[in-house]
Amino acid sequence: MKAVKLTALLVPLAMANLAGFQVQSWANEKSYNPDSVVGIWETAHEDSEWSHIEIFKKEDLYYGKIVWLSEPEYPPDDPEGMAGKPKVDRKNPDESLRDQSILDLEILYDFKYEKEHKWKDGRIYDPKSGKTYRCKMEIKEDGLLHVRGYVKVGFVKLGRTTEWTRVPIEASSEATSETPNETTSRSQSEPTE
Repeated sequence: MKAVKLTALLVPLAMANLAGFQVQSWANEKSYNPDSVVGIWETAHEDSEWSHIEIFKKEDLYYGKIVWLSEPEYPPDDPEGMAGKPKVDRKNPDESLRDQSILDLEILYDFKYEKEHKWKDGRIYDPKSGKTYRCKMEIKEDGLLHVRGYVKVGFVKLGRTTEWTRVPIEASSEATSETPNETTSRSQSEPTE
């Protein structure tokens, strides 16, 4: 009797497979796509300013650039006298790059896909300070991208994590219609350690 019940279960599954339906075991239901990080992400809202970062893939590595700013110009009370002017990379350690626009500035680079929605060995550049940090990213179950910039002090990693939210496709197409290109200048210095 048990053999008949088992056969009655296996035959329809085998026929479904032959008909082109995929039958997966529960263990294989969770699949990970290395490119799931690709898209536009809204950064955390800090000091009433935030931005949209477009993460893209070049060869086998992942990069990100600023494609939209909530405050694209310096405020009226800018201490460096740039009130009303478009924001530039004025804290860059390379003086020759300090006049480049913050828009289209590559701030994430060299990320490698590790596993299970995690990217590692990358760098993040902070245009507010002009410093570059080691960085890793992970998409959590709630869909938020956790971005952790850090420095290594001995065996300890000191840093902070921010949460970014994916921008819906409709909104992201309004923010930018450009695609990444090879001429995007990098703004990195070596990681601050």
